[in-house]
Amino acid sequence: MTTKIYALDFDGVICDSAVETATAGWMVARQLWSDMPDTLPEELLSSFRQVRPVMETGYEAVLIMRLLFEGMDSNTLINAFHHQTEALMIRDGLNEDELKEIFGHTRDEWIAEDFASWIDMNPLFAGVADKLQQLDTDNSFIITTKQERFVDHILSANNIHFPNEKIFGLDRNLSKQQILSDLSLEQPDAEILFVEDRLPTLINVITDDRLDKVRLFLADWGYNTAQDRDSAASIQRIKTISLSDMQQL
Repeated sequence: MTTKIYALDFDGVICDSAVETATAGWMVARQLWSDMPDTLPEELLSSFRQVRPVMETGYEAVLIMRLLFEGMDSNTLINAFHHQTEALMIRDGLNEDELKEIFGHTRDEWIAEDFASWIDMNPLFAGVADKLQQLDTDNSFIITTKQERFVDHILSANNIHFPNEKIFGLDRNLSKQQILSDLSLEQPDAEILFVEDRLPTLINVITDDRLDKVRLFLADWGYNTAQDRDSAASIQRIKTISLSDMQQL
């Protein structure tokens, strides 16, 4: 019997972290720009949810919140995301590594001061906790751009005991393709099931010849758009799944 290896993204597959990510981004933006008000306006939170599908790494929430605050339309930001965020970083002399550090530090302070509110803003998607508890953790991995300690905090708060060595996060400084390639080399006869909510990430896997045997699933409950799902439907290697499908995977 072929061994199944589950490789799961975290934000947008396991955890609905959009509100927390936007809030943390706003907290950091307030430290960087003195004109940012204390309270995150509800309409900007709504706009952030629209932009969230094009965000790849948490620190980018800082840039998104600043651009939205400055009045940029969410569609404009979606359609030219990397151009607009890079332009902001150049304009205001920001550094990616420093943004990552302050974003993580701000989360750490929030967790230390009010863990309950932080957890409340990081709910798991319906039924996902049950699925995780059913998995054989020897053959299950979380592959994410989130820092690993935050993944561990959220899982532990939901009574899910997932080995830290099976969580591959931002700390590893490895691409998702590289992690999947390493897993396939370690267990060449296994069937790897990669569940991800970002279509560009799945396309990156398709273009990597090392990963031809990895089965690809787009989580339709995550941070993707109707256009993403329509595009995925035309790509033979990608199967779009719902939360109920996830239970049977």
